Amino acid sequence: MSRAETGTPVARTPSPLWSLGLLRSELATTFRRWRTLALLGVLAAVPVLVGIAVKIETGDGSPAGGGSGGEGPAFIAQVTNNGLFLVFTALAATLPFFLPMAVGVVAGDAIAGEANAGTLRYLLVAPAGRTRLLLTKYATTVVFCLAATLVVALSALTVGALLFPLGDLTTISGTRIGFAEGLGRALLIALAVAASLTGIAALGLFVSTLTNSGIAAMATTVGLLITVQILDQIPQLDALHPYLFSHYWLSFADLMREPVLWDDLTRNLGLQALYTAVFGSAAWARFTAKDINA
Repeated sequence: MSRAETGTPVARTPSPLWSLGLLRSELATTFRRWRTLALLGVLAAVPVLVGIAVKIETGDGSPAGGGSGGEGPAFIAQVTNNGLFLVFTALAATLPFFLPMAVGVVAGDAIAGEANAGTLRYLLVAPAGRTRLLLTKYATTVVFCLAATLVVALSALTVGALLFPLGDLTTISGTRIGFAEGLGRALLIALAVAASLTGIAALGLFVSTLTNSGIAAMATTVGLLITVQILDQIPQLDALHPYLFSHYWLSFADLMREPVLWDDLTRNLGLQALYTAVFGSAAWARFTAKDINA
């Protein structure tokens, strides 16, 4: 006699197609929120402001950055010569705070927001289970990392094309590359920046499992981001710097060298993978043991 005939509950195994449906649902929910759209709107506005500021500053023929060569984000002195450099400048300007802050808000709200709204228990009733739900939340946050980075890059490319000339560009090493290759480098840089955000995404997801308050989780994640950024600027803590998730963020500039310098890029990817593994495991351990009362 089968378990169904005896009235014994039959365990349901979630299918891969159902998991894809859950991911699609999470993506749709995340990107339809006004908060998410507002974050993307702010990120898209940063390249516009930078581009207009550079255009006004150089309107009288003076160089961007005040001519000191050390002021402003990386590449800013080259923006007037080639609008494609606005992509690199905008990513360098948003990566230290704006991009990770946006990711921290989305990651911090992933679990805590559902718990606060009282929908987490209903999500767990579905056959996904806690592990699949957590993986889906993290995958959604990673997609947001990529989307947010591409929003900045595309906005900067559009503004750069409208305000400045486009064409062949000079790398940091002084060599010339074609515009098509420059676009390819810009795409690689955007992917590198998105990958740089996966560590803070895992940290935010872990924090999100510790509380039922979405606001508290978001504030804590952003607070940790600011703390790590401060620690990374203290010379006396230089031995700690290589282990901070933000230390190699600006290594994407090495993609604009000829030949490309991969050392810091690979260190950054390895560090983000380490943070993802550590805080992802901590989030899983916490979430699988979490008492869901709401």
